[in-house]
Amino acid sequence: MYQTNYHRAASIQEAVQMMGAATEGKYLSGGMTLIPTMRLRLAAPSDLVDLRRIAELKGIAVDGRSVRIGAATTHEEVATSSALRAICPSICGLAGHIGDPAVRHMGTIGGSIANNDPAADYPAAMLALDAVIVTDRREIKAAAFFTGLFETALEEGEIITAVRFDAPAKAAYQKFPNPASRYAMAGVFVARRDNGDVRVGVTGAGSSGVFRHPGLEAALSANWSPDAVANVTVDASDLLTDLHASAAYRANLVRVMTKRAVAAA
Repeated sequence: MYQTNYHRAASIQEAVQMMGAATEGKYLSGGMTLIPTMRLRLAAPSDLVDLRRIAELKGIAVDGRSVRIGAATTHEEVATSSALRAICPSICGLAGHIGDPAVRHMGTIGGSIANNDPAADYPAAMLALDAVIVTDRREIKAAAFFTGLFETALEEGEIITAVRFDAPAKAAYQKFPNPASRYAMAGVFVARRDNGDVRVGVTGAGSSGVFRHPGLEAALSANWSPDAVANVTVDASDLLTDLHASAAYRANLVRVMTKRAVAAA
């Protein structure tokens, strides 16, 4: 690991000031990707600004069906929130199957979304839940936030402060995890509103990262049933091929995980 300067911010304003004074700084939330990358000398920030102790970035607030989750809230806190489980158990289930206990107690929802790993779980949920990503400067709809592999709409120095969404009538997340990393080789989050509108977010499979699948959404809007997706085509040409799975295999996984998610919902 290259030498770096560590800073612990007590407020968003202080974090912004620290970052502004850094030559080439990085914000640190859970550090589940950044720290290993630094250890491998694939990243060498001059400064790390730790956001994990900023009180205004933590916590879960539920008002009716409206949900707000602070960016520094850990996966474990999301997984075990009784208030959140009462209205949106699907997001709790998703968080409870991220990595292992050590990862869940350190990793944060804001860090995961900001990193936008193509196999991360939260991005699929954010798309399916039509979430709003709140930053220290603005609010960004999830559909405009995720822009490509490890890429987002965040500007230089911008900090995610929270995510907001309205709990749907029905929702569930199912993934086929890599047995070693537990990242999704294909993960599908389905959400159905009271008006029948259905959104399907897919992670772990897309060559450009997380995406919605219009064909699956149309089929499930017409017939909310696992059987409805049987004849939906998932185009393998837009999917990843790597040492773990071919694009064709991932295309089948997307259909299978969608069936399972609808059944679970």
